[in-house]
Amino acid sequence: MNTDRFRKLLQQQRQEILEVLDSGKSAAGTVKLDQTSVGRLSRMDALQSQAMLQEATRRREQSLLDIDESLSKIESGDYGFCEVCGEEIAEKRLQFDPAVRYCIGCKSKLEQG
Repeated sequence: MNTDRFRKLLQQQRQEILEVLDSGKSAAGTVKLDQTSVGRLSRMDALQSQAMLQEATRRREQSLLDIDESLSKIESGDYGFCEVCGEEIAEKRLQFDPAVRYCIGCKSKLEQG
């Protein structure tokens, strides 16, 4: 397996996520609850948007952790192996998501139970 290619993909994904997180910091600020400047429905929309942004940020931060873990595995020589069964993860699966941690069989079992 060509880990250099996956390292580059992971580093590129990491950089893109960091840029998105950096650009979204100002939008995640506290929603003003002053009824004189914003109506109730507008505030509710703003709160909903803020909650969605917070969840998206949480997912991006989790993706960063997964990417960093995968980069560490590349360095240690453990990259591309399922964390459950230890079998090699299909290269096509890694091409789709280079930070994937499980083979397709184990991922299916984890989702079912």
